Amino acid sequence: MNIDEKVSGPGGASQKNWTHLNESFDELPLDMRFNHGHMVSITVYSVLMMISATGNITVLSQLVRRRRAGRASRLDVLLMHLAVADLMVTFLMMPLEIAWAGTVQWLAGDLMCRLMMFARTFGLYLSSFVLICIAIDRYYAILKPLNVTWEARVRRALLIAWACAALASLPQSFIFHLEEHPEVKGYFQCVSYGSLPTIKHEFAYFLVNMLLMYVAPLVSTLYCSSAALLEIIRRANTSNDKMRRSGVGILGRARARTLKMTVTIVLVFFTCWSPYYCYCLWFWIDKETIRTLDPALQKAMWLFSCTNSCANPIVYGIFNRNRWSWKTGPSARYRPGSLRRGSRFPYYGESMEISAATLARARSSLVTERAAPRDPTENGTSGTKTHINNNNNNNHVGNGMV
Repeated sequence: MNIDEKVSGPGGASQKNWTHLNESFDELPLDMRFNHGHMVSITVYSVLMMISATGNITVLSQLVRRRRAGRASRLDVLLMHLAVADLMVTFLMMPLEIAWAGTVQWLAGDLMCRLMMFARTFGLYLSSFVLICIAIDRYYAILKPLNVTWEARVRRALLIAWACAALASLPQSFIFHLEEHPEVKGYFQCVSYGSLPTIKHEFAYFLVNMLLMYVAPLVSTLYCSSAALLEIIRRANTSNDKMRRSGVGILGRARARTLKMTVTIVLVFFTCWSPYYCYCLWFWIDKETIRTLDPALQKAMWLFSCTNSCANPIVYGIFNRNRWSWKTGPSARYRPGSLRRGSRFPYYGESMEISAATLARARSSLVTERAAPRDPTENGTSGTKTHINNNNNNNHVGNGMV
């Protein structure tokens, strides 16, 4: 089995599977010793690690500050977990790839082989599952803004995402193991070779990985975003919109920005991971043609997929650059008009979403409005007051970023 007869990355085999030798030799073959390709891998991973660490630590620190100041929204909490997942990829997977490329063979023993293969995919799975949570959150924020039950379920959804990421990564600890080269004594490698009984089992494991890590986030986000866009179009064409009159307008400028940010994050995810999974599918469909390609192409696809952890904080920074200038404390100075009447939130970049308490008040006011009898003699005065109050409510809530 040659080294290029296996796909690397999650759901595939290690990049360090065996090269069987057919004749004696005095020197190890090129792919079993340090070469130019390993140097390129070390350089690229080091650059990606610095970019990803800088961006994700910056984003995470800003979100933590907002949370400590009581300004964190539901989406902020979700983005915090996404940044944590990307940092796991940054500080667990990337250093592993750098060290592995430097040593070529595995020097850390069987236990570390199994643990690091688990950690190698945990951050990737967690990132995908958090994207699913974000997609569901945007669905409720746009289509069901008065539904306060999802507010209490976000933490539960995140716990499920962490648990599912651990369960999905657990097979890596059983598939990968330390093994000595059959023809080169003292040459050990962390491999998946021989763990699964047949090729069909390997293909099934790859498909499960692809569905969980790649297809599920794309399908969920496509469905939720499409539903949200259709709802926005429907409300834009509806003249008698009770939701808008009740103070929970759906077409806020900040809401449109957060929907764009969510879609952009998933588009970046699709762009980074699609080449790798297309290459893997090509491998399973036509292995003969794949063998004629340069094995460096496979590593390039895997490296490109890792740039997703670097791109997420950049996307967040672009869409929220105006929110990073807020200050706390008694000496904080805001622009004139930066604080909305009756609100403790600064107007920098607008709040990320409508709070549960505000939604409850809006829903209560909507019920009261429907139930209250109308006096035809007070149309001139009461109607004007109701209109003014509704406008004030809309100013207070409508600019919130869901």
